[in-house]
Amino acid sequence: MTTTGNEFTSLRNLDVGVWTGRGCCLRLLQVLSTCIAFSLVASMGTWRGDIGNFSLFIWCFCFAVTLIIIIVEWFDLQRRFPFFWYNIPITFACYFALLCLSASITYTTTFVQFLPLSPNRDRAITAITFSCIACVLYGMEVAWIWDWYELGSNPCYVHTIPGLLKVLETLVACVIFGFISNTNLYLHQPALVWCVAVYSICFIQAAVAILLKLFKLKYTLPIPFPIFQVGLTLLSVIFYSSAVVLWPLYQFDEKLGGQAQRSSDGSCRDDLTYYVCAWDQRLAVAILTAINLLAYMADLVYWTRQVFVKD
Repeated sequence: MTTTGNEFTSLRNLDVGVWTGRGCCLRLLQVLSTCIAFSLVASMGTWRGDIGNFSLFIWCFCFAVTLIIIIVEWFDLQRRFPFFWYNIPITFACYFALLCLSASITYTTTFVQFLPLSPNRDRAITAITFSCIACVLYGMEVAWIWDWYELGSNPCYVHTIPGLLKVLETLVACVIFGFISNTNLYLHQPALVWCVAVYSICFIQAAVAILLKLFKLKYTLPIPFPIFQVGLTLLSVIFYSSAVVLWPLYQFDEKLGGQAQRSSDGSCRDDLTYYVCAWDQRLAVAILTAINLLAYMADLVYWTRQVFVKD
């Protein structure tokens, strides 16, 4: 793999071909693991529910993007990018490690545990196993790229405090999107539709911040990047504060049309369901909303200190 001149300053004085061979082998294993996972699930021919389909999408997405990265590096196309190439694979590896982990957990708890002893159950368990293997492989890639490019002295954005917070914020939002794929949860109430808009708007804001840093575009802004971040993060905190109140209020308050008890939800009474019932989805979104609010608050504190606190 050939690197740009600036990247050579952060590489170890080692044969670059070592990374090409090892990195290619590692990514081929990632492609193989995710391919086996989604192939086994897709071949089962049974209804998987919204969460099961979301897990299937995660494995397919990880497979496709990893394959693209392999092709780019194999044909030495990374030199055509106007930014440090290592930002791309390490960022995706961080996301994919967490996504494969979340897919393994949700698919196990919402589908596999309800399957009777059968070949389909064996396929599902095997798919979860390969999903966990993929999670480990992506984690190994993150550690490997960190060590190879000596990112401790030349930090990549996703290995900084604000970068990790942005990864957490966008990942939690993606999981929320998986749970609210059932539109019956919110279309009946304008306040709940607003909550969905909050999740979407804040996700886009966080994604824009990540792209500005990864593609070295922060200097194109008309204002300093820390001030830009303070404004966006403050807006996200305000939006999420409204969602953390409105979502549980309209989902669980019976006076507002909600369901206070899980037993009152008919979809939760059947123990042999292959999906997360509506009440559990509502609860999961409420918890994830609170988690993301805390992440945005921590993000706001960090950028506020960058702007107003001088060392």
